[in-house]
Amino acid sequence: MSTLQHDRIKVLAAELRLMALPDIYGAIAQGAAKKKDASYADFLEEVLRAERDARRVRTREMLTRTAGFPAQKTLEAYDFAFATGAPRVQIQELASLGFVERAENVVLLGPSGTGKTHLAIAFGLIAAHRGWKVRFLSAADLVIALEAAQRQG
Repeated sequence: MSTLQHDRIKVLAAELRLMALPDIYGAIAQGAAKKKDASYADFLEEVLRAERDARRVRTREMLTRTAGFPAQKTLEAYDFAFATGAPRVQIQELASLGFVERAENVVLLGPSGTGKTHLAIAFGLIAAHRGWKVRFLSAADLVIALEAAQRQG
């Protein structure tokens, strides 16, 4: 493929906001050329699927960045052996995020150092990976924000 054609494809992709397309279509086209039974529709479907997947990755990354997590903590990294009082089954149920879909609140209570913040971040990351907007605030930051809002009326 010529450089001019690639440049035209880049311009069209940018105009259509297909940001991953310029980087992915070449390899997919080469793979399709090697397949004797691949149709143009197969090629197009694969390119569009790759663009969709790249968008999902970018969205997850953006949602994770804008959530304000102080660290990256996952449920897999949570130490149930250390936090012996943490009910594993209940925590795994919370990780399904059904409480969010039901518009219910969850309060994590326990002594300092038992992983409440770790779990809150892990649940937030799961939500962000689902494409949901998340905002992480400590209780102290929330109080400051509420006081500032109250002063502003």
